[in-house]
Amino acid sequence: MIKMKECDIEFYQRIKDFLPECIIDVHTHIWRKKDYPQQKKEDPRIVKWPSMVADENPVEDLIEAYKILLPGKNVTPVIFPNLPEKNNLEKINDYVSECARKTGFPALIFSDPKWTSDEVEEKIIYGGFIGAKSYMSMVPDIPSNKISIFDFFPRHQLEIHDKKSWIVMLHIPKDDRLKNPENLKELLEIDEKYGNASVVVAHVGRAYCNSDAGNAFKLLKKTKRIFFDISANTNEHIFSLLIDAVGPERILFGSDMPITRMRMKRIEKNGIYVNLVPKGLYGDVSGDKHMEEIEGPAAEKLSFFLYEEMDAFRRASEKYGLKKPDIKKIFYENAKRIIDKAQNN
Repeated sequence: MIKMKECDIEFYQRIKDFLPECIIDVHTHIWRKKDYPQQKKEDPRIVKWPSMVADENPVEDLIEAYKILLPGKNVTPVIFPNLPEKNNLEKINDYVSECARKTGFPALIFSDPKWTSDEVEEKIIYGGFIGAKSYMSMVPDIPSNKISIFDFFPRHQLEIHDKKSWIVMLHIPKDDRLKNPENLKELLEIDEKYGNASVVVAHVGRAYCNSDAGNAFKLLKKTKRIFFDISANTNEHIFSLLIDAVGPERILFGSDMPITRMRMKRIEKNGIYVNLVPKGLYGDVSGDKHMEEIEGPAAEKLSFFLYEEMDAFRRASEKYGLKKPDIKKIFYENAKRIIDKAQNN
């Protein structure tokens, strides 16, 4: 599944001591290929390149990936399904529920905004979940730049998550990501009204480029409760702004596995992120604006997305003066706290 090279071993040695012995990864996807038999209609709001990394990620592959990529570390993932296709939502949620029971891993249901409060509560309790993840693709009839957080996480659902102290994995919408004023207004509302739920803003609000931030972090300093995970983000500058805005108590490590198994290095070009990948490794990437192939010695030195993310956060942490207790909070203790809270309600 994953072949380690000398450059990978060297890279891991650079970050190994930065990482605590025990890690909770709050952002992982598991799914089986057989649960996705239909040809899905493309949604322009969903990037294509993650599907090039893995066409399935059963829980056994996730466990094996940690052993290979993070040797010597004890990693516990929070698991949830991949994006659903037509009519398979129940099947993919059932698979995650089954895996959570077998492994003991905490899990989130993939929720449908059409569910009532009672349905959300019943499905989460019955499946042994501790919260939910949803996505803008669940409301395909609303244009990309018109969609609200409350369209796919409606207020009546957030109310039940708040009542039960559950976890909400939130992917903010709109093309301009974290800096969008409507997104920021809604995040401030969520922070104010649903403070008992553990709302996790995924990927630092999808702020992958410096230009994605705007004045977001000045406003986010006003928040008191919402969390941010660093999954699939490699931007040291954005990480520094995040640390300054919310401190180490509200940052969580997430990987977005399996896509962070990808061999790559991310750059910013013309205001968008671009993943540099070895030529030919991920098939035809010519139609994807977020992918660019390289070859020769530079390509041979490309290591894993996961390591790039961790190293970028290491650099930001060191520049900001975070200490080992702070890093332990971010990579383990903060997640354990919200998981325990969700499991005990």
